[in-house]
Amino acid sequence: MSFQNKGHGPLDYQPCRYDGSPMTFRGPRADIAPGHVLCLGGTETFGKFAPEPFPALLEKRLGRPVVNMGAVNAGVDLMLHDPAIRAVIATAGAVVLQVPGAANLSNRFFTVHPRRNDRFVKASTMLRTIYRRVDFTEFHFTRHMLHRLHEQSADRFAIVVEELRAAWRARMIRLLEGIAAPVHLVWLSRRAPSDETSVEDGPGADPLFVTEDMLQELDPLCASVSICLQPRDRRSPASRGLFFGNGEEAAARLVPGPEEHDRVATMLAGVLE
Repeated sequence: MSFQNKGHGPLDYQPCRYDGSPMTFRGPRADIAPGHVLCLGGTETFGKFAPEPFPALLEKRLGRPVVNMGAVNAGVDLMLHDPAIRAVIATAGAVVLQVPGAANLSNRFFTVHPRRNDRFVKASTMLRTIYRRVDFTEFHFTRHMLHRLHEQSADRFAIVVEELRAAWRARMIRLLEGIAAPVHLVWLSRRAPSDETSVEDGPGADPLFVTEDMLQELDPLCASVSICLQPRDRRSPASRGLFFGNGEEAAARLVPGPEEHDRVATMLAGVLE
């Protein structure tokens, strides 16, 4: 498939809502028909800067309804607790779940926003005790906070990461056990599951802090696991077919372009068919 270079410019994501939730998803709003394929995930599933995200391309390949309920920087907490997502899960014939990172979820050390899971809300007394010299009022996003905690102490940071991984395991198992339809996991990243950097090096590539062992623990609860690595493309985001506004080029360099979305859709179609 070829993609024209259409240059810069923001996309109209046709934001929409589904019954029971204030959460905004990428449109157009889908008709929820029994037996549909539901796609859950983060920025890549949403299709940030991409004219056609892989859920839309997957629908064309399968010839059956595909509902995109991916959300930018979404964590497992949104998937577990959003009423609209829970209602749509109940009618799905299959679920495609992009593996989320382990940073954007509430845990014993800090709380995240229930819908915008990348937003830091508050630190627990336990975390404030471990990091007495850190002013947590200056943080708005989890990644910024985690980078600062690593700078302060790699040893204490390792304790935080272990808590995040434990919370991720428990939350993911709960999510998967609550889905009656077959669940197809998708690992969509610039790194392979086995390439996780050392905790001593600080936060690495998304999905943050998720290791190959953690992924393998979910195998018994899934119908399939697809690994789709995003190559490092030195071309500009515009030349890769991405659309973005002023000040968004740096963010656009990190997300999949149309070619990668097409590759993911093709891979998933082969599994779901």
